[in-house]
Amino acid sequence: MASTAPPRPRARPAHTQGSTHCAYTPNGLKLVTVGSNNTIRLYKIGSNDEPINIDDCQEQNISVDATDDFFVVGSEDGTVSLYSVPNASFDRFLWRCPLPIRDVALSPDSKWCAIASDELTVKLVRIDDNTQIRHLNEHGKPTKHLAFDTKGNTVTLACTDGVLYVYSLLSDQPELIRKIDGIIGALDIESDISSMIAWHPDGRAFAVPTPTRDIQVVSKNDWEKQRTFSKGHSGDVTALAWSPNGAMLASAGKDKKILLWETKTQSVIARLDYANVMQISWHPTENLASFTNSDGEVYIHPDFVPEQFSPLLKLGKQPAPFIHDPLLEVTNNIRRPDVNGVKPGVTRAQREGSVDSFDSLLDGPVAEDDDFVVDDDGAGYVLNANGKRPHAGDDISGNAASKRQHLDPQYHEAFQPGSTPWRGNRKYLCLNMIGFVWTVDQDGHNTVTVEFYDHEFHRDFHFTDTFLYDKACLTENGTLFSCPPKDDTPAIVFYRPHETWTNRAEWRTQLPEGEAVLAMSLSDSFVTLTTTANYARVYTLFGIPYRVYRPKSTPMVTCASWRDYVLTMGNGPIGADGNTRLLYTIENVKRDEICQNEDTVALPEGATVKSVFFSDMGDPCIYDSTGTLLTLLHWRQPSRASWVPLLDTTLLPRLASGRKHESYFPIAVADNKFHCIILKGGDQYPYFPRPLLSEFDFSVPLSSEPPKAKAVTSEDNEDGMPGPEDDESETRKLEQQYLLKGIAAAQLQDLIEATNSTASERVALSRLELEIDKTLLQYLAVECREGEDRGMRALELVELMRDRSGRMLEAAGKVAERYGRNLLGEKIREAAERRVGESNDY
Repeated sequence: MASTAPPRPRARPAHTQGSTHCAYTPNGLKLVTVGSNNTIRLYKIGSNDEPINIDDCQEQNISVDATDDFFVVGSEDGTVSLYSVPNASFDRFLWRCPLPIRDVALSPDSKWCAIASDELTVKLVRIDDNTQIRHLNEHGKPTKHLAFDTKGNTVTLACTDGVLYVYSLLSDQPELIRKIDGIIGALDIESDISSMIAWHPDGRAFAVPTPTRDIQVVSKNDWEKQRTFSKGHSGDVTALAWSPNGAMLASAGKDKKILLWETKTQSVIARLDYANVMQISWHPTENLASFTNSDGEVYIHPDFVPEQFSPLLKLGKQPAPFIHDPLLEVTNNIRRPDVNGVKPGVTRAQREGSVDSFDSLLDGPVAEDDDFVVDDDGAGYVLNANGKRPHAGDDISGNAASKRQHLDPQYHEAFQPGSTPWRGNRKYLCLNMIGFVWTVDQDGHNTVTVEFYDHEFHRDFHFTDTFLYDKACLTENGTLFSCPPKDDTPAIVFYRPHETWTNRAEWRTQLPEGEAVLAMSLSDSFVTLTTTANYARVYTLFGIPYRVYRPKSTPMVTCASWRDYVLTMGNGPIGADGNTRLLYTIENVKRDEICQNEDTVALPEGATVKSVFFSDMGDPCIYDSTGTLLTLLHWRQPSRASWVPLLDTTLLPRLASGRKHESYFPIAVADNKFHCIILKGGDQYPYFPRPLLSEFDFSVPLSSEPPKAKAVTSEDNEDGMPGPEDDESETRKLEQQYLLKGIAAAQLQDLIEATNSTASERVALSRLELEIDKTLLQYLAVECREGEDRGMRALELVELMRDRSGRMLEAAGKVAERYGRNLLGEKIREAAERRVGESNDY
C-alpha cells in the first residue's frame, strides 16, 4: 500500500521554460542543472546559499553527466562542452556536430563520453584526447537515449525506431551484439516521453519505459525480459532512476505523478504530485533526490523516501528483479560448502554482524566479497609460500602475523545435463534425442510442455504445474520431474510413465526437509538423484527406494545413467591452481558392482564439464568447455578406464575460415555421430523457438586441418594415380578411420566380454576388425606410392593388422608387388608366416 507523501519542497526557478536536466557528482557534493537559457547552475548540497552560476555556456542545453572533477553538457547547437567542477568554469569543447545533440553519457571510468545526436552515428570520444573517436553505426535510426553498463563493457542505445541496440566495447571497434525489439516504442526525437535506459546498480539488468506505461527490466545475460513495474502510471513515463543501492526505483509520468517502487516486490510505496518532470537524480548517500521539469524548475527533495521505507536505503546493494534470479537458484552455482562454520559468499561486513549487513543478507544482496577460505582453526590446509603448512600464528608466507590469509577453492558448479537456465520466463528442462521438455513461468504457476520427435509412438502433452518443476529427464518409457524445496514444502520428485496397463502408475515422493535435487537421471531401470545433502538416491521406475548412499567426492556435480549403470560426478581434492579435481564413479546398481571408483575426469586446466551422458551403445561421454567430446574406454574394468577424444569442435571445417563464430550445445552421441544444437551470436544455451538438431562425424584431433575426401585434381598423374596433395589428404582420412574404428572395436569388445553377448554383437565386432584391416590395407597402398624409403612405415602398418588367418597379410603382399616394392613384399611374407605360426601355437 502506498504511503503518504513527505512535506513538499519548494520549486527553485533555475532556468527559463523548456528542457531542464540535472546530475549529481558521484561524491554527492554538487548538483549540476542545465536548461534552455545560457546559464548552468551548481548547487552545493547541504547549503542554503545561492547556487554558483556558469554563464559562459551555450543555450538550449538538453543533457548532462557529471564526475567529481568535471561535467559534460550537450546542446541543441551540436556542441558538447566540458566544464570544471572545482573551478565552476568552462574548460573546452569536447565535440562539435552539425545536428542537435540528444544525449551524453560518461563511461564508468570517466575516460570516454558517448554522444547521441540527430546523426545516425553515435560517437565515443576520449575525454583527455578528443582525436580518439569510436563510431557506433550499425543502427539505422537516430538515437534518443544511451547508457553505459556499470562496468563500461557495453553501451545501449534507444533509437527512434523503437529498437534497443547493444554494442560491445571490449575491442577497439565497437560491435553490435544485440538488437532488442518489442520493448520500447517508436518515439519522435523531440518528444518528452522517455525511452531512457537505467542500469540497475548491480550491473545485471536495466530498466526502460514501455508504450503501455509500464517499466520493463531486461537482463544483461541474455537480453530477455524480466520483472515489470506495472499498473502504476496512467500517463506515459517521462523519467526514471534507481536508488543508489537498487532497492527502489523512482519514475515520473505525464499523469503528473512521481512514483516510488520497491524493487523486490515491484509495488508502489509512495506517490508524489509533481507535473512535467523530465529527469530524476538520486543523491549517492543521503535520503535526498532532485528532479527537474519542463518549466525550468529544479526540486531538491529531502526525505524523498518516506520514513517507514527509508531503511531500504541503508541496505547493501540489492539484486535486480529477475523472474528467476540465477543467484538465488537452488543449485551449486551459488552454493558453497561452509568453511569453519562460515558460509562462503558472505561479506566481511556481514560476518562482523552489523544490523545493516544482516538485513542486507536476508534481502538477498549481491555478494561482492566471496573470495575467502580462512584457516581459522590452524588445521594447516592453507600452505605458505614455501609449500608448507604454516605454524600457528604465522601468515601464509611463514611469517608471524595477526591476520589470516585466505584461499578460495573453486568448486565445479552442479548442472542438470540437457537443461538450460531460465531465460526470461522460459526454460528448457530437458533436451535429448527423444524430445524436449520446457516450462513457462505464469506468475504463480508454470506451464510444462513435453514434445516428442517421433509422434507415431508418443503423443505430446502439457499440464499446469503448481509444483514449479525446475528439472526433468525424458526417455522412451517416461518423464521424470523434480522441484526445489520452498518455505516449509520439501523437494518433490514426480515420475510419469508414457504407457501403463494399470489405472495409476505415476508417483511422487518427497525428499527430507531442506534437501534439494542437484541433478537427476532416468534409465530403463532406475531413477537416480544427487542432492544438496551429498546423497545419491536410487529408486526403481515405480518409486521404490532402492539405494541411498553418500559418494566420496562432494559437493556433488551431476549424474547420468544407462540401464543398470549409474555414473555420479563430484568435486574432489583441490589442485595446485585452487580448482577442485572432478571425480566420477560408475557402478552397476543392480549387481552392486563398482566399475570405476573415484577416478579423475580428464579436463584441461580451467576447463569444466558442460554435459555428461551415455551413448546409444551405453558408453559414458562428456563434453567440456573447450568444445571437446570424449568417451570412456575400458570403463567396465576397474582402474583401466581412459578418456579418449572423439571430436574437437574448434577444429571443424565450418570454422576453418575464421568468419563463422559459433558454439555447440551437446545433446547425444548416437549412430557414431555427435548430435548437438548450433549456437550463434555468443549464445551459451538454445532458446525459443526450438532450434533444429545438427550432427557431426567424429574426428579425433590430430591436426588443425581436417581430413578431406579424396578428389581428382589437375595434379593427378597421367596414369590416373593421385598426386602428392591427394596422398596427404587420403593419409589423414585413413588415420581417422583407423583410430575411430579402433575405439569402436574396443568398446564393443568390452561389452562382449562383460555381458552375455549376442551373435549379432560378435558378428559386428568381427566386421569392425575386418574394416580396420581394410583401412590399414588402403593406408599401405598410399605408403607404397610414396617410395621405397617408406618401407619400414609400410611394414609397421602390416604388423598392426588384426587378422590371424593370414589372408589380409597375403593381400598386403599383393599390394606391395603391385607397386614394385619387392623387398617390402618379402618382409610382409615373413610377417605372415610368423603370424600364422603364432596363431597355430595359440
